[in-house]
Amino acid sequence: MTCNQQAYFSLEKLLDESVRIHGHLCPGQVLGVRMSVLGLKNTGIEDPKGTDRKNLIVIVELDRCATDAVQSVTGCSLGHRTMKFKDYGKMAATFVNLRTGRAVRVIAREDSREKAKEVCPDIGNTYAAQAEAYKVMADHELFIVMDVRVDLKPEDMPGRPLRRVQCSRCGEYVQDMRETIVDGKVFCRPCSEGGYYSLLREDRYAE
Repeated sequence: MTCNQQAYFSLEKLLDESVRIHGHLCPGQVLGVRMSVLGLKNTGIEDPKGTDRKNLIVIVELDRCATDAVQSVTGCSLGHRTMKFKDYGKMAATFVNLRTGRAVRVIAREDSREKAKEVCPDIGNTYAAQAEAYKVMADHELFIVMDVRVDLKPEDMPGRPLRRVQCSRCGEYVQDMRETIVDGKVFCRPCSEGGYYSLLREDRYAE
């Protein structure tokens, strides 16, 4: 580990920042912070919020506490298009160094929950015991690290949209090549595949 990494990867400092963003300390926050530190080290990212801020993309697989911790440590976010969300329901994240192409997927070990009870047997509350144990358990007791390859498409990269097109049915605009083509016509995904919402009235403008 370089001096820059040692200065940045202070666990307590990173946990404090994660709690400030998330609102409270929980086992998921500790796992998310440590997962991020491990992912960054293994991909050679030393300064994710500074000199390396344009070299990193993170793909998270769970929309829970750990994802806030990953964002707080890495500085990656959906708005910057440096964080991607895959709704797999897994406590896992993949860290991609865009400069070198190196990528690792870090997944939390399920047996770490039981190990936490052994590490902190005097703490009666299960979640409190996990939060404290996860701070001191070894990386190999908490995570599995996989070397992976991630093929990122140009339309998924940070920067200005490559194009904007209008849906032929609802008239709304779609960017970043998320449209579908049916019988030669452009449709947004809700119009072609069905969306998460149901239209209650036809008003198209705010009151």
